[in-house]
Formats: sequence, C-alpha cells, structure tokens
Amino acid sequence: MARTRTLQLPVNRETRPIEQLWEAYWKDGSEQARNDLMEHYLPLVKYNAERIHSRLPEEVEVDDLMSAGLFGLMDAIDSFDPQRGVKFETFCAPRIRGAILDELRSLDWVPRLVRSRSGMVDQARKKLQMKHGYTPTEEEVARELNLDPDEYAKVRRDSGTVGVVSLSRKWFETDSNKDVREIDVLEDGRQVDPFNAAQRHDLKELITRGLSRAERLIVILYYYEQMTMKEIGVTLDLSESRVSQMHSSILQRLKAQLHDRSRELAAEAV
Repeated sequence: MARTRTLQLPVNRETRPIEQLWEAYWKDGSEQARNDLMEHYLPLVKYNAERIHSRLPEEVEVDDLMSAGLFGLMDAIDSFDPQRGVKFETFCAPRIRGAILDELRSLDWVPRLVRSRSGMVDQARKKLQMKHGYTPTEEEVARELNLDPDEYAKVRRDSGTVGVVSLSRKWFETDSNKDVREIDVLEDGRQVDPFNAAQRHDLKELITRGLSRAERLIVILYYYEQMTMKEIGVTLDLSESRVSQMHSSILQRLKAQLHDRSRELAAEAV
C-alpha cells in the first residue's frame, strides 16, 4: 500500500513535559512545536494502526497505516481546543482511526455498491440456511430478496468479486526454509478429477434408471444443467406446472426406492 505523500517527524532530542509542548505550540503555532507534539503522541498512532492492522490481510503494512494516522494526528493537534474540557487523547483517537480508514477506502478498488450487494446476498443466504437447516439454492435466495431472475443475476455478477488476494501471500509455514504461498495451492478450475467425474456419471445412471425419457431429461436438466422449471418446460414442450408435477412424482419414487434399498441393506447386515 503506497501513499502519495509522506510525513517525516524530526527526532526531538530534548524531552519536555507535555504541558510545555502545548504552551510552545499555542504561543507561536510553529511547525517545530507541532512536530514535537506529534512525536509525543506517536504511540497513540501506533496503537490505533496496530489494532486496525490485526483485522487486515498480511500484505497491508502497519507502517503505511501509521503514515496515514499521522495526518489524522496532525489535524487533531491543529483543531484541538482545550476549553472544551476534553482530554486530547480522547479527542484525537477518532481522527487517527478516521484518517487510516479513509486511506484504506481510497485504496479499495472494489466500489462500495459492490460490497453492499455482496453483503445483501450473504445475509439472505445465511438467514435461509439458519431457517431451513440447509444451503439454499440461488432461486430461494432470489425469492428472499424479492428479485426476479434477471435482477438477481445482475446482483450476483456485481457481488462476484469483492477483494484482491496477493498470490505471494503466505498460505502456511513449513519446516523447510520455503513457505507455501497462495500461488502454490491455487486450484486449476479447468482440471477434471476423473474419480469425481466417474462418481457423478454412476450416480446419474443410478438415479435415472427406470425413468421415462421425459422424466430422465427433467432430472438431468434440473440437477446437472441447472435449468429452471420454466426453461425445462420450453425445452420439452410442457407447461411449467406439468414439469413441476413430474419432478415431484420422480422425487417420491426415488425416496421410496432408497427406503426399500436401505431396508434390504439392513436385512443383509443382520
């Protein structure tokens, strides 16, 4: 994280009570007097920067956060009014944190609208999962948000990417000198696992065994091609309600077959 401006504090060779530093600053308002105060309150900047840094990715440097926080401290010194009866430490802390957060927001390439939509989808998904006890489908999330398919698809596209991860970030430490990085464990989405592919094929054959052509297509198009009931109806020249009825009938028959198979396995085990 790079800044376009930096702030260097001179080393204060002489240690003076804080009251004297403030008196010197209020007397002439010189840059040297302000720098002396900033050096005195530098631990406050470090404390706030480290607290914020603890919730950020490793690639964010705490020194960069401190550099941003120094500008918040400088602004607090310039605007501090002791007549208000507030301690300076209390007055400056929100300004230091605000300057750090403003800097982080200015470096965030993801628009705020994208983060908002991402949070909206995540909240709806968690709510449905807690309510029903299983991971909801995209259609269920869309209904929860009162969005039609086109609107929900746009929201999903907008919320699809909400962050950047450095490929050189450490994944975990090893006993050797070389740590494992993100790029070392990055999954190749184009690679097909032959074992999983064979399992999916066998499962599809088992589920669709004994079904008519139309019933077989409904199962494959709905569960494997992720088509909606309406799209399946158009493909098979059936109404959406008819596709839904056939789907329910198929599920009931499959449940009955699984129940019978479970009883057979239990009997064999005895």
